[in-house]
Amino acid sequence: MSESKSARVGTMPPRVRIAPSPTGDPHVGTAYIALFNYAFAKKHGGTFILRIEDTDQQRSTQSSEAAIFDALRWLGLDWDEGPDVGGDRGPYRQSERTAIYREHVQTLLNNGTAYRCFCTSERLAAMRAEQEANKQNPGYDGHCRGIDPADAASRAEGGEAHVIRLRVPEEGETVIVDELRGDIHFSNAEVDDQVLLKSDGFPTYHLANVVDDHLMGITHVIRGEDWITSGPKHVLLYRGFGWEPPLFFHMGLLRNADKSKLSKRKNPVSIDHYRSLGYLPTTFLNFLATMGFSMGEDQERFTLEEMVQAFDWSHVKTGGPVFDGVKLDAFCGDDIRAMDPQALKDALVKHAFEGRLETLVDLSRERINRLDDFLPYISFFFGGEVDYSSVIGKMVPKKRDKKETIKVLKAYLEGIERSEAARAFTVEGLGEFSKEFAAAQGWKPKELYPLLRAAATGRTASPSLFDTLAALGKDRVRLRLRSAIEALRRLAD
Repeated sequence: MSESKSARVGTMPPRVRIAPSPTGDPHVGTAYIALFNYAFAKKHGGTFILRIEDTDQQRSTQSSEAAIFDALRWLGLDWDEGPDVGGDRGPYRQSERTAIYREHVQTLLNNGTAYRCFCTSERLAAMRAEQEANKQNPGYDGHCRGIDPADAASRAEGGEAHVIRLRVPEEGETVIVDELRGDIHFSNAEVDDQVLLKSDGFPTYHLANVVDDHLMGITHVIRGEDWITSGPKHVLLYRGFGWEPPLFFHMGLLRNADKSKLSKRKNPVSIDHYRSLGYLPTTFLNFLATMGFSMGEDQERFTLEEMVQAFDWSHVKTGGPVFDGVKLDAFCGDDIRAMDPQALKDALVKHAFEGRLETLVDLSRERINRLDDFLPYISFFFGGEVDYSSVIGKMVPKKRDKKETIKVLKAYLEGIERSEAARAFTVEGLGEFSKEFAAAQGWKPKELYPLLRAAATGRTASPSLFDTLAALGKDRVRLRLRSAIEALRRLAD
């Protein structure tokens, strides 16, 4: 571990970054790590950079990128350099830097740090199957390491498909110097010959990450502990390029109550979900900060500015903090009660109706008879879990049993994550996915759709199902389907 605070900071103003992938909703873990990068940079007069790691061209979307921008700005974590604000170290989207990566990987080929691999997908699949059968650790077996570099270059020039891999030393160990945890040792025999450049010419995360951090002048890499196992590959890449690595700080991962990694399969993890439920951005940021930072003297309530002023690595916790929704509610309740009445009224009107009123009116106008019916009718569009007491007895379709019903809800939850049509959670996409899903499960739409409506709304009647699901949003629907599964499990057979 570093000998002093000054060693952790360095002599020059720090340059740090947050580098999310635009492949889904903005994650609370991204906000958590961004907060610590931001606070450290601002404390020492440094620069906070936003870089978009969009080399996964099949899953990356512009809408996801825009959502990341919006979520971080909602929290007040503005960046100094990035795709939308510019800067002199860009481009700040990895998809716009592919020529840079190809140029740098050639350096690694020339000095022997990397090599071309011509193994087919069929050979790799057979290799993995054999390793699994023999209960061996998975990893590339080095089949192409011994190919003469000149022969490999000739085959590549001839158009033979290949990837470029990191040549990890077969003996010895690689050490990561972690400023929070001390030295972490890895046996090189346990480190895989990682693919650096894919056959389509796009880099993997590891190559792009190291090249970008160096060229963008990143001095401190502050990231989650799940990247520790990637550390030796990054250190070897820095060594291969002849570059000095940045200082590494690996933060504890946010955890569920059972100490498992915070995951959308168990809990809502989208920043937008908490925003849509009406949590105040300053409260949410304060809540995130308390999970990894101590102000001392048991002080839990503080502003972003106060955190920046007091920031010191000796106050940062490395344990896996538990994302405690009860504590978040208590924080937000206190802050709401402390608001000026007019400010609270304005906030309530803005949260409930700004940008939503037209949609809610359109979805309800055919089903209300008095103006006073409006708020009760649309109430299920707000909040998290719903009451299933009035519908639980009707959720299991005729000719189906509880076990089948739970199974199909779980499959639907998994399906909306994998389906390209459902991922954006539009009316059209949900309709297309749900029709195909019902057929694949051997369920009729007239069995599945009422179940989804009851699970998502706690009611047997609502506006058009897919209009309703889209308006509720993916995270709220996921939360309610999980709740419906638990309610069904408690239902007596």
